[in-house]
Amino acid sequence: MNLRRDVFQAIADPTRRAILLLVASHSMTAGAIAANFDTARPTVSKHLQILTECELLAQEQTGREIYYSLNSEKMKEVADFIEPFRKMWDDQFNKLEEVMKKYKTKK
Repeated sequence: MNLRRDVFQAIADPTRRAILLLVASHSMTAGAIAANFDTARPTVSKHLQILTECELLAQEQTGREIYYSLNSEKMKEVADFIEPFRKMWDDQFNKLEEVMKKYKTKK
């Protein structure tokens, strides 16, 4: 049975978030990505596999090398899902700021 990986479980891992940041500006090979971490290359390969299964990374083979790049469409889906929460948090912080300003002026 082939289980689909959850995007949010994938980005919950700090190493996978760091990989996404690395490839955000330009595509990189697995070896180039692994060189940025103090873990074994097979560990980084497992992270790349998870990110690829979640479609957060795209793969492109050039000769014998596989280059990984950010799948901006999938990242936009994640950002679109999170956006209403960001607005809610901003509204709550703005309300808190108003309360704090009123409290400060009463002192």
